[in-house]
Amino acid sequence: MTTTDESLPAPLTREAMHSLVWKEPMLKVAARYGVSSSYLARICRLMNVPRPGRGYWAMRAAGKKPPIPPLSHALPGNQLTWSRGGHNGSVPLPLPHPPVRGRRRPSWPKAERPSQHPLVDGVKSLFEKGRYKNETGYLRPDKQMLVDLIVTKPCLDKALAFANQLFLALEDRGYPVVLEPRGVNFYRAAVDEHEVPAKTREDRYSNHLWSPCRCTVVYVGTVAIGLTIVELAEEVELRYVNGKYVREADYVPPKRNLYAHELTWTTKKDYPTGRLCLQAYAPYHRANWVQRWQESKKRDLGSQIKTIIRVLKGAAGVIARLVEEGEHQAAIEHQKWEAQQEVWRREEAVRRAAQARKESREELLQIVERWGTASRIEQFFRDAEQRAAVLGEVDRVRLLERLKLAREMVGNIDALDRFLAWRSPEER
Repeated sequence: MTTTDESLPAPLTREAMHSLVWKEPMLKVAARYGVSSSYLARICRLMNVPRPGRGYWAMRAAGKKPPIPPLSHALPGNQLTWSRGGHNGSVPLPLPHPPVRGRRRPSWPKAERPSQHPLVDGVKSLFEKGRYKNETGYLRPDKQMLVDLIVTKPCLDKALAFANQLFLALEDRGYPVVLEPRGVNFYRAAVDEHEVPAKTREDRYSNHLWSPCRCTVVYVGTVAIGLTIVELAEEVELRYVNGKYVREADYVPPKRNLYAHELTWTTKKDYPTGRLCLQAYAPYHRANWVQRWQESKKRDLGSQIKTIIRVLKGAAGVIARLVEEGEHQAAIEHQKWEAQQEVWRREEAVRRAAQARKESREELLQIVERWGTASRIEQFFRDAEQRAAVLGEVDRVRLLERLKLAREMVGNIDALDRFLAWRSPEER
């Protein structure tokens, strides 16, 4: 029966696993954790942890010191922790790093390159089956785990074609495009569908647009960059004519007629234009970076893909620095919070000590006051009993019986019991 060494750390991080497998043979490490060596080798692959090859331990036994490959940064989808019971727990995510110069992540071989990116393949029907937003027409699919597209039905094919073209181009350069991995908790930047950004407009971001439950991100190195494709909207002057809106430019006034009456007025609303916009953003909570590429009537987004990829590659370093600065700021804020909590705890301790002293003193004064009352009551009973001794038999018996009833009614008047139950400030 296989046993597990209970003294071993659990769960194992990538760093701990790397240290273990290069310290002693896999057979010994696996036996200590109660698993097979082949299973542990598979865990190393999932965690992207290099392990010794054949002949490594023989060379060590012969006195040679083969080099130990360093532990590289975790890649998208790599498992960060492992434990035999399956409860891998959670660890803080490592800081993202831009790709190393001269080192390119492998992409799809040309023979295996799909014509449709997995995030785009087969999603058209899912978007079309969703609900519509009245007047604007932006699609609202019922399924939440989809590629991040905000478009109308007439523009859906165009948006999917551009997304497929962009994602495949990024994959060809070694930058995988995936949905946000589980447990990462990325932040999706607010989306403004207007051609004129909201910071130059009086109105706010639209709150009626659909949003997925996971961000669509491209990994440049280990830096995640969020991607949202949205159909732009423009402000159009509309005329309300007998229950429906028509564009003012398309409105034809009726011929003048003595009996004709038309209920009409004009207003302004946002309507989709059919032109696309790509919004790239940093999905980290403490990194504020957003870049937009908008399609014009003379230039579509497909012709800007090379520029987009070049900008995203350069932005990876910027976003990594922003995340690092954000984590540093978060550490400073946490230290300030802990210092404030310590001040609060000390103030609370002083307040509670003063309150305990006050309550203890008040209780003691009450005990002293009750002690005086108890002494007077007891003195009354003793004096009555002494006087009963000189009375006649009938009167003495009658008086003693009444004193007994009186004592039962008063109850325990021993103040010493109350004093023994008194609590000092330290006891409180």
